[in-house]
Amino acid sequence: MKKDKVKKVRAGVIGVGRMGRYHVGVYSELFNTDLVGIVDIDSKRGHEIAERYNTVFYHDYHQVFNKVDVVSIAVPTSLHYKIARDFLEAGVNVLLEKPISDNMDNAKDLFRIADEKGLTLHIGHVERFNGAVQELKKIVKDPILIESRRMGPFDSRIQDDGVVMDMMIHDIDIILNLVDSEVDIINVMGSSVFSDKDDLANVHIRFRNGCIANIVASRVTQNKIRTMAITQKDAYVFLDYTDQDIHIHRQASSEHRLTKEELRYKQESLIERIFVHRDNPLKLEILHLIECSTNGIHRSIPVDKELISLKVAIEIVEKIKKGMKVLED
Repeated sequence: MKKDKVKKVRAGVIGVGRMGRYHVGVYSELFNTDLVGIVDIDSKRGHEIAERYNTVFYHDYHQVFNKVDVVSIAVPTSLHYKIARDFLEAGVNVLLEKPISDNMDNAKDLFRIADEKGLTLHIGHVERFNGAVQELKKIVKDPILIESRRMGPFDSRIQDDGVVMDMMIHDIDIILNLVDSEVDIINVMGSSVFSDKDDLANVHIRFRNGCIANIVASRVTQNKIRTMAITQKDAYVFLDYTDQDIHIHRQASSEHRLTKEELRYKQESLIERIFVHRDNPLKLEILHLIECSTNGIHRSIPVDKELISLKVAIEIVEKIKKGMKVLED
């Protein structure tokens, strides 16, 4: 008896700049996915990538409506709402790169349309699928202090968003999903250095359960740093996103030793290194989108969690703008 041929998921990518190219590469490697087309405003770039990945280049995203089951949208934030809305209205499942929007009403409207149409709208918080972050959720129980640093050099290609929406929103999202409490107070300091938007931000968040988070994001630092440190009563957890590496310090002890020549400080602790299954986070994210879209798997993050991350990020941006305006005046 002849076996039925497995139907492939038809996929497309809208916007093939730096992030969009990563999506193209992943879709092209998945055996159960057919990359049927890409769209970009740059025809030269679009044709080159289409030829490299053996797919079709389209000038207008409306041309792929009836050709795709899922689509990744990696365009400037100002275009997110319109393009994502058009695809959802056309019955296509969407992976929309973060942030959803710079406007809460638009974000809510996109989820409303997806719900009414019975479609999946997934927001591209790729760090959620980092193997180390997955392990972190199993380790962190009652954090007292969270310190996050996401820093690197300036990239002139990113013009639509400041450092909060471009980089810090990842850490906001992770922290809000680690701390089982509502946000109480947000204190913010930020400045522009190389652009007219926030390039440097230092944010202190106090939660109602007493946990404090200190988040630093910079795109003016000449070294790439992606770390998070979490203090609990019985452990200090250190995560390096780049290496997908976690170390846990327990049973720490310290002492001072005074000799005639000097005063020395000594600290000891038991250090556990957690095994992390390393895989391509974007690949895992796209596979999750496809599973939700075609097999009815429940989304990993509820809609209300998607929206609260954006709400906090927008509040931080507004506070930075007010602070910068006061300095200008």
